[in-house]
Amino acid sequence: MSQTLENLLREDRTFPPPASFAATANARPGIHEEAASGYLAFWRENALSRITWFKEPTEVLDDSNAPFFKWFADGELNLSYNCLDRHLAEHGDQVAYHWVGEPGDKRTLTYAEVAKEVNRLANGLRSLGLVKGDRVALYMGMIPELPIAMLACARLGLVHSAVFGGFSSEALSSRIIDASARVVITQDGAWRGGNVVPLKANTDRALEGTPTISHAIVVKRTGHDVDMVEGRDIWWSDLVEGQSEECDPVPLGAEDPLYILYTSGTTGKPKGIVHTQGGYLAGVTTTHSYVFDVKPDTDVYWCAADIGWVTGHSYIVYGPLANRTTGVIYEGAPNYPDFDRLWSIVAEYGVTIFYTAPTAIRSFMKWGDQYPAKHDLSSLRLLGTVGEPINPEAWVWYHLNIGGERCPVVDTWWQTETGCIMITPLPGVTATKPGSATFPFPGFFADVVDDAGNSVPLGGGGYLVITRPWPAMARTIYADDQRFQETYWSRFPGRYFPGDGCKRDEDGYFWLLGRVDDIMLVAGHNISTTEVESALVSHPAVAEAAVVGRRDEITGQAIAAFVTLKASVTGDDELLSTLREHVADTLGPIAKPRSIVFTADLPKTRSGKIMRRLLKDISENRQLGDVTTLANADIVSEIAEMATQSTED
Repeated sequence: MSQTLENLLREDRTFPPPASFAATANARPGIHEEAASGYLAFWRENALSRITWFKEPTEVLDDSNAPFFKWFADGELNLSYNCLDRHLAEHGDQVAYHWVGEPGDKRTLTYAEVAKEVNRLANGLRSLGLVKGDRVALYMGMIPELPIAMLACARLGLVHSAVFGGFSSEALSSRIIDASARVVITQDGAWRGGNVVPLKANTDRALEGTPTISHAIVVKRTGHDVDMVEGRDIWWSDLVEGQSEECDPVPLGAEDPLYILYTSGTTGKPKGIVHTQGGYLAGVTTTHSYVFDVKPDTDVYWCAADIGWVTGHSYIVYGPLANRTTGVIYEGAPNYPDFDRLWSIVAEYGVTIFYTAPTAIRSFMKWGDQYPAKHDLSSLRLLGTVGEPINPEAWVWYHLNIGGERCPVVDTWWQTETGCIMITPLPGVTATKPGSATFPFPGFFADVVDDAGNSVPLGGGGYLVITRPWPAMARTIYADDQRFQETYWSRFPGRYFPGDGCKRDEDGYFWLLGRVDDIMLVAGHNISTTEVESALVSHPAVAEAAVVGRRDEITGQAIAAFVTLKASVTGDDELLSTLREHVADTLGPIAKPRSIVFTADLPKTRSGKIMRRLLKDISENRQLGDVTTLANADIVSEIAEMATQSTED
């Protein structure tokens, strides 16, 4: 990493844990040292205390066939039982989910009610001939039936494979084919931004080339007419009608597969990440409890991700329900019918813990401080971020405008492949720095290494690696062990390489820099797109920025920036010049963007991730790649037109 780009490592704003929060925090000082000194004992204790086992494991880690590690392998359990049944005797009337539909409809479901619906669906699935190990694809929006479907699969030992409802029919088809799924569960449609996403029509197109599918189960959500194929398609309501509300959970081995989740943004053959039962549940329950400081009897917890992504699997469904947490699920868009939609929900339900993505936070900044200010957010006591490195200025805005300067902010790093949060502050214990994910969670071990795999001293940067196995880790890529080994374990033998760049400051804090693919080589200097984006967003006129490197005959790569301005700010040549100089002053002259394009929006997937690949295509005048997964595909052509008119140094 460039020695001239140390601004982020000099971030000197530190936020110690509030004393009042620390006094009652789940995490206590010394927990990192305790876990480090007895790594396997730490995970054994958490697995036994947080999970109800049908057969308690006698072994913790089997590392005899690395990197295909096994955790708690001789134990037996059922995740549906852990998420539901064990709570019912004393807490069946506790709310499991407050659900808010986009058009304004609402449902509140207790643990007892969720359990009954899960059992009815499980019996319905069994009636279709499904047996342990069969794969079930889920192509749904954010409705209660989605976690119910996941838990029904888990109850029977079926392996669910959720496909994000914003993906195309082609993406759905490729995932069904790869997993050889027997059944798909979908909806007539889903609400998003006042419009209907045609999930059933997309499913019909996908199933034209998926011979393994025997049935499509369809939830009535939007009520519009859809085609139902006789003998294949069945309404959810018809399937569960008359089914018993009792269904014994199937005892499963700790290493039996729980789900397959395909990583987003992959090219070629889909990459199905396989997670198993026992280690995964140990990881998500432990991290959920400590990272979010969850108090099951009093908290209202809202992870504002989509269940179609791993964040939703781990921190909307399995972790929170196993920890007996009351949660919120919202179906629609954050800016519909107005820009204060999320804050109105926080106020209405008294949300105490809120977890969202930096992309969303930057959108909130762009829309304006007045929207959260319209609502009483005093119930909030903890905030979290997930999905990508957060710009320090976005972190501070979140802390001030949403958290009222009283809420600890937990900036978390992890992946689909890790299964649970890996690097994070512990609220009540860790002093935070805006933009830093701070330190590995207790019982996890990370390092920053150079090209040769040597550990980089504090103050330097390189590649993030995980140095020891962990319980919630992916076990393989579905039906492709060799690809799993080559993708994650070959770059630095014996260590897991997630593909991310990272720096550590002199205090040992980790600063994630994003994918190593997002490291630009400018005149011999390695410059992270995250660093330049953070510098741009730190200017008061900028709401959001995306940066890519494009080919340059002289410098190898040149920095191209795409900037969204805050409301009421006008982009002109003077501001262009100001922003270039601002980046140069912040990071050094080498980081000054060669070009800046002002745009009303940035191309994003429906999960909120900026598609820098498309911006790189625009910058290099290439034919644009696939835009089918974008939430705002029209903006791409607009940016391309503006890019031809942009001025450069």
